[in-house]
Amino acid sequence: MEDKELNASNITVGGIYDMLLDSVNHEDTRPVIRLGRVDPTDNPLFRTTNVALDAVTTSVHSFNFNSYPPTHGLLQAKRAIADHLSSHLPHKLSAENVFLTIGGTQAIDIILPSIARPGANVLLPKPGYPQYELRASRCDLEVRYFDLLPERGWEVDLDSLENLADENTVALVMISPSSPCGNVFAYEHLKKVAEIANKLGIFVISDEVYAHVVFGSKPFVSMGEFSSIVPVISIGSFSKRWIIPGWRIGWIAICDPQGILQKSGIVSKITDYIEITDNPPTIVQQAAIPEILEKTPKDFHSNNLGILREAANIFYDGCKEIPCLTCPLKPEGAMVVMVEINLSQLEDIVDDVQFCSKLVKEESVILFPGVIVGLKNWIRFSLAVDPSDLKEGLSRIKAFGLRHAKLS
Repeated sequence: MEDKELNASNITVGGIYDMLLDSVNHEDTRPVIRLGRVDPTDNPLFRTTNVALDAVTTSVHSFNFNSYPPTHGLLQAKRAIADHLSSHLPHKLSAENVFLTIGGTQAIDIILPSIARPGANVLLPKPGYPQYELRASRCDLEVRYFDLLPERGWEVDLDSLENLADENTVALVMISPSSPCGNVFAYEHLKKVAEIANKLGIFVISDEVYAHVVFGSKPFVSMGEFSSIVPVISIGSFSKRWIIPGWRIGWIAICDPQGILQKSGIVSKITDYIEITDNPPTIVQQAAIPEILEKTPKDFHSNNLGILREAANIFYDGCKEIPCLTCPLKPEGAMVVMVEINLSQLEDIVDDVQFCSKLVKEESVILFPGVIVGLKNWIRFSLAVDPSDLKEGLSRIKAFGLRHAKLS
């Protein structure tokens, strides 16, 4: 795997995963440990709620939902999402504030072209999710990066955020809970971000695909809490919290009680893009969305969070035993965590790409190089893995680090 020109603007998360998988040494008879890809269905402990399965089964057998879906989504599904989001916001959303998408990725693919114009720029977190840079590069939208600070628990560098913007800045992106850092932003910190955005005259795109997937001491706070300060476009998904990434159900929600985004024409541009894109299947919209949101038992979520909490504990304790790695913050949310490579302790490894490339060839362990998410010489771990796989993977990484350690 070449490390030249490897960055988020020219390769997807799936692309790097396939490259690493192709590098596995097939003479190694041990099972491949996948600690890079964040797909909770890889973990046999995670299963979606029976409520979703029963709802889809009933819908299929009814023969009532085999038609094309309406362009802007089924009203019942949109209303269910609006009610769900409103229960955590200071103002109520209507069905007209919600647009259904094929997962969170399509939401990104719709929003960024909707805000692009000649000379415009958008502020992205570093590290972040590579689809933002990839999509921005395709619609001539300049990206500027603000830092998330590991020494401060991955909080936003507020000074750099304000200094990056100019008269051509249209929006900033927040990913909360943070992917790939695994931190949960506090209420007061998010409020400061909202106040800076208001001062700059821009709005916030809040990626909340991991909403409520929190297992530390901090609660999840939606950026929509601050929509009276600054307009917010939020992105949501059923993929991770409900363990159904393959169902491709996502949404865009307009949290803008003062109607600023409507008046500026951004909502109409989003509507225009919705009209020329594909839509989630009718069966999933009609059956899964209302039923999942209204009838999922609370212990389904609490059990899943318990699994992730155990994984976070195993990971954090195990990482301390690997001299060449440093984890600045015990994971608090989402299903990922970033870890720094102490390259000064390694003899023949020059960067994160080479670390991951050699690791998969020697130990059959797949990790993601941090350069893909904007942070060179770090690596991204997935916590959505079976505890036994996580322990085995950490054991192999420790052996790998000792094998390549510099002699004192």
